[in-house]
Amino acid sequence: MDRREMLKVAAGGIMLATAGNAALAAEGAKQPGSHEHMHNMPRSGNKNQSLIDAASDSVKKGQACLSHGLEIFSQGENKAMAICAMRVSDMIAACAAIGQLASNNSSNLGKMAKVVMDVCKDCETECRKFKDEEICMRTAESCAACFNECKKIAV
Repeated sequence: MDRREMLKVAAGGIMLATAGNAALAAEGAKQPGSHEHMHNMPRSGNKNQSLIDAASDSVKKGQACLSHGLEIFSQGENKAMAICAMRVSDMIAACAAIGQLASNNSSNLGKMAKVVMDVCKDCETECRKFKDEEICMRTAESCAACFNECKKIAV
């Protein structure tokens, strides 16, 4: 299996995992909103909602960016795009994970936030190298936003 096939398989796996999380989230949204046992949650939602939103946005934009990068790389047009695709792939996995931990109010959220900050910074730096690619710039901005949300809770 060459690198291109490996990247495609990794991207497909990440998309399936994210789709599964989205399906679970959609199912959870159907539950009645007046659960009495949710003592520490604001009425408007999870106390980590801004982090959940930022992570979700990064995953969404990252998937589009990864697809775009793989297409360009597969055509042999820009080999530097392969490094970017690898950073984006890492970011998608990290942001999906922290989004899930934030949804669950995990006790490990603060520790994970430090890791995700590093991953998001690496992805942002790599994406900013492609200034002429709008999708890359949107991904870089979403990484910066997720970094800032993680910074608020990192321990």
